[in-house]
Amino acid sequence: MIFSLLAFLTLIISVCMRERKKSLIIQSISCLFETIYDFFIFAYTGACLSIFNFIRTFIYINKEKLNKIIYIIILPIFESIVIINCIVTWEVYISLLPTSASIIRTYCLWQTNMSLIRISGLTTGILYGSYYLYHHSWFMVLGDIALSIIAIFTLWQNSMNNRKKI
Repeated sequence: MIFSLLAFLTLIISVCMRERKKSLIIQSISCLFETIYDFFIFAYTGACLSIFNFIRTFIYINKEKLNKIIYIIILPIFESIVIINCIVTWEVYISLLPTSASIIRTYCLWQTNMSLIRISGLTTGILYGSYYLYHHSWFMVLGDIALSIIAIFTLWQNSMNNRKKI
């Protein structure tokens, strides 16, 4: 239970951050908490994706240290790993929810636009929330609902701030 609380709190905080690198650091910590929690509830597709998401996010944090060509190649490699994980850890069609969320999130975090990170928070909240509903993980469902609401709010707030600048 404590790991689910820590996972969703850190993810919510990461969506509210203004700087991409700080957001990604907090998201990587969230991935570790979610990995531990997913193993406890036997959500193996989610657990494997959380490990992968930690590695992916850590690499994205260090984007400036990577060669541009390597960074471009990383995206299709990561997306392929997500799909392979879905096949290997298949739990019926419910496995498509965290897989879809990870595909979207992988692309959005690969970009440098904070709005895309917030959009991926919304899709993650909806898709993972549904996945955790299947696994009867009510606290994570509540956390993902909160994540979705906060992602919508931060997207709206940034939209309003951008309109004021015009």
